[in-house]
Amino acid sequence: MGFIKSIKRFDLSYDVKLSTYAVPYMIGEIKRYIRDDGPVKVSRSIKELGIKIRELQKAYLDKKGEDIDISQIAKELKTSKEDIILAMEASNNVESIESSTYTNQKDGNCISLLETLSNDKDEEDIIANKLTIKQMIQSLETRDKEIILLRFYKEKTQAQVAKILGITQVQVSRIERRILSNMRSKLIEA
Repeated sequence: MGFIKSIKRFDLSYDVKLSTYAVPYMIGEIKRYIRDDGPVKVSRSIKELGIKIRELQKAYLDKKGEDIDISQIAKELKTSKEDIILAMEASNNVESIESSTYTNQKDGNCISLLETLSNDKDEEDIIANKLTIKQMIQSLETRDKEIILLRFYKEKTQAQVAKILGITQVQVSRIERRILSNMRSKLIEA
């Protein structure tokens, strides 16, 4: 905007280059934007309500020696609790996801919010794998599905599965190996 304004107002009779005239305009526009709008655009009415809230909180603290609660603020300013909360939240400073949130007690290193949120696992791949396996299990025959569910989801031994299904442990081992081999080959094909 500063560049556009400087072009509109530039006059060749100034005897300076356009860049010399435009740079201060652009810097001024950036400063004005940051000063007036801040990092997040908040409407003027919410900003004004936030100022009224801070003034009321300060006056109440000075007078009573304690903090005023939201319902009292809403009653005093004749507005809803939701509007009060919105104005209070809007006036908070924006936190960077990379700013340090706390210091690790063990080694004294600062830990950022990003580090507390992120992990080394690719969540999309994990979810996709779980869905694929679920679909594969659902497509199995009843006995094969039961063996897989008992072995890997109920964490039963082959001997326990054999006892539940009334077959031998060797049969469970062979069926399990066949099912897993088929599932593996389907995954490789896909």
